[in-house]
Amino acid sequence: MEQKNMGTGSVKKWMVQLAVPAVVAQVINLLYNVVDRIYIGHIPGIGGAALTGVGLFAPILILITAFASLCGAGGAPRAAIAMGRGDREEGENIMGNCFAVLMLLAVVLTAAFYAGAPTLLRLFGASDATLPYALTYGRIYIAGSVFVMIVMGMNVFITTQGFAKISMLTTVIGAVINIVLDPVFIFVFRLGVAGAAMATILSQAVSAIWILKFLMGKKTQLRLKPSAMRLRRRVILPCLGLGVSSFVMMSTESILSISFTSSLARFGGDVAVGAMTVLNSINQLISMPLAGICQGGQPLISYNYGAKKLERVKEAFFCQFGACVAYTTVFWVLLMAFPRVFAGVFTNDTALVAYTGWAIRIFLACSFSVGFQISCQQTFMALGEAKTSLLLACLRKLILLIPLIFILPNFFVDKAFAVFLAEPVSDLTASVVTTLTFFRFFGKLMKENK
Repeated sequence: MEQKNMGTGSVKKWMVQLAVPAVVAQVINLLYNVVDRIYIGHIPGIGGAALTGVGLFAPILILITAFASLCGAGGAPRAAIAMGRGDREEGENIMGNCFAVLMLLAVVLTAAFYAGAPTLLRLFGASDATLPYALTYGRIYIAGSVFVMIVMGMNVFITTQGFAKISMLTTVIGAVINIVLDPVFIFVFRLGVAGAAMATILSQAVSAIWILKFLMGKKTQLRLKPSAMRLRRRVILPCLGLGVSSFVMMSTESILSISFTSSLARFGGDVAVGAMTVLNSINQLISMPLAGICQGGQPLISYNYGAKKLERVKEAFFCQFGACVAYTTVFWVLLMAFPRVFAGVFTNDTALVAYTGWAIRIFLACSFSVGFQISCQQTFMALGEAKTSLLLACLRKLILLIPLIFILPNFFVDKAFAVFLAEPVSDLTASVVTTLTFFRFFGKLMKENK
């Protein structure tokens, strides 16, 4: 069995080995949604309406991912800490318990969302023109959500053991299948949005099988086995407690998406909702590579924290912090310089491209600051500081952004502009607070260690 001792060797080398494949995996994972939207947005005659409809399904998709993250993001750091202590059995129990809860959640969520989809989509702002596309795509995706949850919830257990390349291959395999099947199902078989959903679910199913085969095989350090799936309160409750932060971050994204689409449907109509679909996709181009960097840094930080090697923890954090800030700064410059180029990737509807180009410079005006926030907030997670991480996760979305979406239109004539403006105001405020909080905590931690 291959041993992964992250307590020795160059921290920077470990960071590159873990983070680069994780970033590649996250970027490729983007293709599951982004490629769908690009193809859908270019369907002749109906591209704009179909793209808007698929975007309206986003809150449900995010909630499915959030429940997967509750298990995966909560269990993986604790498994890494257990490995740092040399307790392999505890690590396997953590992984097995998280998988069991994941499967229970998959059954409940599939039934609930499939039945409630029509009502929910109407509440999210679907019109008579966009509801058919949203419902067609949504119900197919929901039917295969068990595969999505396995991929999102269990792949992190591969990365946290140091097998970053295997983790990357999970998403590479699925994404390649998705890219190949999308144009075939959408245009050759003329299945439209239904074809896009089928391609995504089939590709996720292959990825899920790949993950389970590896975690049950001989190469992994922590093996997924039935005896470890017997639920134990002392094992699963701390994992769920730690995972609550990631769950809140993602589930509030769902509430946030509903707030944006319902407000924009009221103030700007279908074109504003369509622009929000594109903006969400661009936001993923910012946030998911950051997630990959932090996903690579998490096992290194958690392992060395468990081994009480705080100088290595410090070095790993600053590598992660610098990479996150550099990425968001470069991406922000490109967005502000070429907004219509980014909009045009997702649709050939000229009215939608023009409106989205205008909205990008408002909505993403402070996106450079997200690198500060995400790197610090995710390090709290890696150190097992669930309460602090949860509070900071709530700050940007629940305390700032969602209220501002409804408050700011009262002070502006252009109310759609005011809705978009809520994003940069909350981004900058939350980033400043999170960064200052983290450095105060981290300085105290290092001082106590000395």
